[in-house]
Amino acid sequence: MTIDPLLAEELRNLREQLLQKGSLLKEEKLRTYYETFRERFGPEVLASYDGVRLLEFFHGRGNKESLTYWLEFKNDEEFPAIFGSIAGGSALKFGMYQSSETREWMTGSPQKQIRLSTDDAVQLVRRQRDQLVSASRLVADASQAGSSIDYRALQDRLTDAAPDLHDSAWFHKYIALLFPAVIDDFHAAHYQRFHLVKLLIVPPEGEGRFVCAGHFVAAAEELDMPLNHLTTVLNHRNGAPHAWWRVGTRHGGTGESQWHLMRDGGFASIGWSGLGDLSDITSDSEGKAVLRARLDEAHPKPPPAQGNALRQVFAFVARAAPRDMVLACDGAKVLGVGRIMGDYEHAPGEVFPHRRPVEWLDAGEWKLQPHEGLRTTFVELRKHRENLVEAERRILYSKGAVPPVMTATKAQPLSGIPGRIQEILQRKGQVILYGPPGTGKTYQAQVTIFEMAARQWKQKSWDALSKEEQRHLLDTAITTCTFHPGYGYEDFIEGYRPEERAETLVFVRRDGLFKTLCKRAHDRPDRPFFLLIDEINRGDIPRIFGELITLLEKTRRGEVVHLAQSGDRFSVPPNLYVVGTMNTADRSIALLDAALRRRFGFVELMPDPDVLGDASVVGVPLGPWLAALNKRILQHVGRDARNLQVGHAYLLHDGRPVRDPRRFVQILRDDVVPLLEEYCYEDYDALESILGRRLVDRGAQRIVADMFLQERGAELAEALLEVSPDILASTRAVQAEEKPEDEEDASEGEEDEAA
Repeated sequence: MTIDPLLAEELRNLREQLLQKGSLLKEEKLRTYYETFRERFGPEVLASYDGVRLLEFFHGRGNKESLTYWLEFKNDEEFPAIFGSIAGGSALKFGMYQSSETREWMTGSPQKQIRLSTDDAVQLVRRQRDQLVSASRLVADASQAGSSIDYRALQDRLTDAAPDLHDSAWFHKYIALLFPAVIDDFHAAHYQRFHLVKLLIVPPEGEGRFVCAGHFVAAAEELDMPLNHLTTVLNHRNGAPHAWWRVGTRHGGTGESQWHLMRDGGFASIGWSGLGDLSDITSDSEGKAVLRARLDEAHPKPPPAQGNALRQVFAFVARAAPRDMVLACDGAKVLGVGRIMGDYEHAPGEVFPHRRPVEWLDAGEWKLQPHEGLRTTFVELRKHRENLVEAERRILYSKGAVPPVMTATKAQPLSGIPGRIQEILQRKGQVILYGPPGTGKTYQAQVTIFEMAARQWKQKSWDALSKEEQRHLLDTAITTCTFHPGYGYEDFIEGYRPEERAETLVFVRRDGLFKTLCKRAHDRPDRPFFLLIDEINRGDIPRIFGELITLLEKTRRGEVVHLAQSGDRFSVPPNLYVVGTMNTADRSIALLDAALRRRFGFVELMPDPDVLGDASVVGVPLGPWLAALNKRILQHVGRDARNLQVGHAYLLHDGRPVRDPRRFVQILRDDVVPLLEEYCYEDYDALESILGRRLVDRGAQRIVADMFLQERGAELAEALLEVSPDILASTRAVQAEEKPEDEEDASEGEEDEAA
């Protein structure tokens, strides 16, 4: 097997970036975690338990040392959650669970749960144990074959050895943790096949969670990286699985092609023009029923044909999602490949009036081989993955990609958190970023807004703009304000303000910030405008927005109302996007006005120690220290502690981890410690538990300020780490390893002389 050279270079470069950021564990650390898991839950250990002890060891509710807890929830310094997630879904994913109310053991389907006696529960967990042990031995035997493992045959043997478990995610994760060099840690079959397509590899035939592993193993070996590194890199590059769709481009009656309109306009579209605007069609059965009724009225057909039409239109309007890929086709000929960038739009009067914004990435012609979906206008491609691989290869090597038309509803996709914000803005028009202090809410909001504005106004990234171009966008397309208790409707929409005229004080009606921005956006409907509201929760939002909160809804954009004071006609244009930031240490989103919550999308930003990488100041490793600090906050602050953590941004300067000891001490003394004092509110027992006894004088109920003197930097480091003995021990071990030999000799000489 040979990875495409262009793709291989991209994956290697991405791995290096993730290693530098600290988002990938070093190989030695990986081995340590795998060994820890095997020592605790290897087949030999499982075989040593029986009876009620075995039951508790496997499934004990609230038992953080149980196998099921480690597989689903465990995420700490002892064993981080980096080996593929199986979280979510019913507790019955493990075959049984213990009721939190009655402490009874339960099994069955989520719809029909069955109570088990303790004896029956023991019998069931014995069966699970025996299947895990047998399966582990099979994989151990197969792994002796090295790269020549027959994974299809291994899948069959595992199916026979573990008939109850072989198709469960937790079984796959258990085996992958024991054999990380031969089993990948994508624990869902659709994830495995999705990432193989992105690797330009046609997934193998057959069902099962183990048949794809050989391809990932071979790819990791060829790229010279651990299997866990490969899967992590693929997750970062590809994101969550998406679909691939085929859309026809010719009118069924006239035969006229619509491709040039789609390509030049940056959209994909379908006919059924008699249906009108379908923006109100929801993605549930009720929405499908509404669409069926409209089809029966506007485009009546016999039942089989009508059912086919319903499936296609519903898929286009409600099932296809941003990030999905779309292949524009004329029969079997592919004319272009693109990415869906937003929600459904209606273009009245057009031949194909139902649209989805698309960024066309490749406009080269090729043919579907084998043919698929040729008799339908819009259909998901999933039968022949060879076509999906070819589409991905075309995108990778596209040299003449059609530049997307920059309009208010379309934007080149961003990645990471900005990409998620962008998707919500395109779907709802407004978003709120919320989380504890110092989690980068304003920073992420600005990155998103700046990039979207730069790419759509200037067709460049923000960093590629000149200072003059950046200033132009900040003056024209981007407006920023901060809400506070005194901010009102008259500041935001319109109101009367005092003004001196001819030495007389008069009140003059003035347009507020939001009304002014809306006018500006109306004048340029082909360009997006952005409003950033910092600290949005500090204002009285219903009073500030007034009756115009309704017009923020995506479906109400463009509707006209008459303002109460001026009588002016007013509407919120669709090319205006609102981004708010909210500090949850001040107020939970649960306390926000319900109407506001319905109209905004929400993105939670929590402390991310990984951002700090391996940075260390005065002997304090910033990432592990911050993680341990927040863990103690969760344990000791009490109610709502999750929203009262300390964000990673406190330990950043100019976007990089702090490395200057003086600045680090200032941050601790002036920012972090006062924040923790506020959180604990004169509870010095809790404060001491969080910061340690050397920084908190519990008896005098004060912070030991002398510890922050510049000359006591080493003592401060000891004090900060003393409350985290694991980090302290690790730091000392590293220091001992790095200690020069001559320094060790000198210290030994001093000891001899003293003796």
